[in-house]
Amino acid sequence: MKNRENIPRATIERLPLYYRCLDKMDTFEEVEVVSSKDLGGKLDIPSTQVRKDLSYYGEFGRRGVGYNVNELKRSVGKILGVDRTWEAILVGAGNLGRALVNYGSFAMMGFKITNVFDNDLNKIGNVINTLEVKSIQELPKVVQKNEIKLGVISVPAEAAQEVADEMVDAGVKAIWNFAPTRLYVPDGIEVRNEDLAVGIVSLIYHLSWQEETGE
Repeated sequence: MKNRENIPRATIERLPLYYRCLDKMDTFEEVEVVSSKDLGGKLDIPSTQVRKDLSYYGEFGRRGVGYNVNELKRSVGKILGVDRTWEAILVGAGNLGRALVNYGSFAMMGFKITNVFDNDLNKIGNVINTLEVKSIQELPKVVQKNEIKLGVISVPAEAAQEVADEMVDAGVKAIWNFAPTRLYVPDGIEVRNEDLAVGIVSLIYHLSWQEETGE
């Protein structure tokens, strides 16, 4: 495997796509062997790119034969870290927070929300998919006791930075941020932003452009 720091981010972003596709082939289609051309074809990725992406992590498959689907799925899963379960905390028990807790497909990627927090007295004590919403004041104790490294933020923008600070202080090393704001965190803390407003505006932009140009 090459130095992780030298692996392009675009390659890392494609790995979950490969894993999900391989899992589908292995679980539902009962495909035993797949070529880079067929794997890339399912994802609209050139076969040369598939081979290049995988080559960063070692040698897989056999020339002229292809990849064993189950073996490659396990290898990619191990690279991604989804061969184990990663517990996560979530702060913000509103509509989006509840939807994230109830989303069952996270388990396939080794991701499990085990604790939910909020500062709203009307939400504390409520149960979301068997999880009781706890007071935000309990966050440090829960994170440290369970050695949780992943945090999810689904609070309003004005509260997100304070929540991020509390997570980092408690020991969280990676944050999945759904608040529409930029977070400032120390070096070594990974942040992934999911700005839903930007996503929908991008779609609307393209629709508006199509209407104006008549395409």
